[in-house]
Amino acid sequence: MTTSLSHIPRARDAGRFVTAPSRSRDARPDTTHPLETEYRPRHPLDVRRTLLFQRRGAGDPTMTVAGSVVWRASRTPAGVATLAIRETHPGVIRAAAWGPGRDWALGQLPALCGADDDPTGFDASRHPLIADAHRRNPGLRLSRTGLVFDALACAIFEQKVTGMQAFGAWRRIVTWCGERAPGPTPTPLFAPPTIDGWQHVPSWVWHRAGLEPPQSQTVVRAARRGDALVRAVLAADDGEAVDRVLVSQPGIGPWTSAETRARALGDPDAVSVGDFHLAHEVGYALTGTRTDDDGMLRLLSPWAGHRQRVIRLIGASGVSEPRRGPRLHPEDHRDR
Repeated sequence: MTTSLSHIPRARDAGRFVTAPSRSRDARPDTTHPLETEYRPRHPLDVRRTLLFQRRGAGDPTMTVAGSVVWRASRTPAGVATLAIRETHPGVIRAAAWGPGRDWALGQLPALCGADDDPTGFDASRHPLIADAHRRNPGLRLSRTGLVFDALACAIFEQKVTGMQAFGAWRRIVTWCGERAPGPTPTPLFAPPTIDGWQHVPSWVWHRAGLEPPQSQTVVRAARRGDALVRAVLAADDGEAVDRVLVSQPGIGPWTSAETRARALGDPDAVSVGDFHLAHEVGYALTGTRTDDDGMLRLLSPWAGHRQRVIRLIGASGVSEPRRGPRLHPEDHRDR
């Protein structure tokens, strides 16, 4: 896809920033009759909790919620697609899809809703908090999108910055450089750029979006061999093999690999070592005190094979460490 950059705020224009979008860029929403399907999971399913794990902040331009409907825009191997997903009756999921990738998106619906998530061998009774969270959240499933590069790019955005910074940069880049999603979406949604498109985002656009050079350069380097990287990940036999593929790339370490595997592949054992908050949260939930990455891995070791599941249950438990100080307000360098 060739995208005009006229809608993106440029460095300077007559002493002010240009922010007006280009009307020609945003195709009129496709309101033709969508393809529809019905999915009846064989397991309890909390649709919102399972799907919204994939959303990157409340302003994520790829995902929104309107009433009981979860809307998701994605760039599938067959093209851009929009999904509208809702539970019409207990245990009955209805989905409608628009766009050239709608068949692929509907085919991916069960995996997106956690159908591939296998909890065999998971023992929640090893800790009372995990047992209680598991009992109260029987519909929590591990979702997988199957879209490796989108998950990888998003994880790179989140390297070594606050969530507010990462989500803001993701929102701007996807809106400016992605593609308007089809369908009668409640708000304009956008699919991320193509792998080739990521390579050609201008440096000044990265800067205006608020993403630092180490992250933007890592996205571009990964995109240069993105197709081969995606094939290697999808051909890998297990999470460890996927991890070896991903961390072999410059600028991609264990944290980025784990975040990618959790979202794209629904890896039940992915642990984001190096996260600023995660070890503290796991330690506080399981012992009442903080710990570091090594301590977190020791605490999670009884659930080897299901450590991501435990992390998700800790998040669902509502137990979190009390904040010890004021929130960080990062300085905005985009106007410099």
